[in-house]
Amino acid sequence: MGEPLVAAEGVSRSYDGGRVVALHEVTLAIHPGDFAAITGPSGSGKSTLLNLLSGLDRPTQGRVLFDGREPRTRRRWTAIRSRRIGLVFQQFNLLATLTARQNVEMPLFGVVASAAERRRRAASLLDRVGLAHRADHRPHELSVGERQRVAIARSLVNSPALILADEPTGSLDTHSAASVLHLLTEIHESEGVALVIVTHDLGIAERARRRVSLRDGRVEADDRA
Repeated sequence: MGEPLVAAEGVSRSYDGGRVVALHEVTLAIHPGDFAAITGPSGSGKSTLLNLLSGLDRPTQGRVLFDGREPRTRRRWTAIRSRRIGLVFQQFNLLATLTARQNVEMPLFGVVASAAERRRRAASLLDRVGLAHRADHRPHELSVGERQRVAIARSLVNSPALILADEPTGSLDTHSAASVLHLLTEIHESEGVALVIVTHDLGIAERARRRVSLRDGRVEADDRA
């Protein structure tokens, strides 16, 4: 299968001086082109694991590797996220004062010097997610489903190798959720981007080629379709 894109090796994450254990000795490798759904009950450690795989958090024990190397500083993880990882959150994390286009452009600052190129990339991605006509609207002027599509466009703007999505349909109605899931899977299939989705939705998990189940901070099962 080749070298993993990102790998957790025996990672544990505890809080409150070790009294709260969110993850316990989890080992998991995500390879280029993977489509994995991470499932489990609330409090099982799903979001904690996603934060560790993206470098937004650091393990208490164990290590996380990206492209076979362990990023040892926050600065290094920031550089990796800006070029290699796209993040999609349940609550979108859009900046309220910026337009849809400006929100999509945000990850390009410090990466792409040309303002014209930043605008071109943002416009192209908004068109891809069906929101070219809403590019100049701010988040409060968009529907919930539209906001999530803006967030997906933002996650793609640096052509990442990996998309990490934390409950991306959790705040959406049935129609919008189906649209967002279709968009994410289409991107995965057409571009070969590795896709990891944390979800409570078994319908989403059934679409994935791999299903990782967590319980009480441990990997309970890791099955491939």
